Amino acid sequence: MAKTPRKLQEFLELLIGIADRFREVPAEIARRPFPTENLVPHCESQAYFWPEDRSDGTLGLHFAVENPQGVSARAMAVILDESLSGELLEEVVGVEDDLPYEIFGRAPGLRPLILEKIESLIYPWTAA
Repeated sequence: MAKTPRKLQEFLELLIGIADRFREVPAEIARRPFPTENLVPHCESQAYFWPEDRSDGTLGLHFAVENPQGVSARAMAVILDESLSGELLEEVVGVEDDLPYEIFGRAPGLRPLILEKIESLIYPWTAA
């Protein structure tokens, strides 16, 4: 039986540790069944995203991940929430599209869909 290389095992443990900090979207933001307009397209983990326009001019980012096997999606949600919630809109929309590549590496078929979804949902706010 093949053994998982040490560096890969460490990365997987780190990813699981981050994913364990995931907190689902609060009920005051969204309840099941979640609206399809908040579904991140082409995400196998059935991730949903809600931006929250806060009174102080910052954004709150909220997520749901319906697939219980969606460790990477939960980890990405935690990373985005912990690093971008509380930031101004300009900071959030300025996030580079290749952020998921920087975190997870480049793989065939991997696209920054969560960032596309964030931009598509908060873009109307930038037009105001």
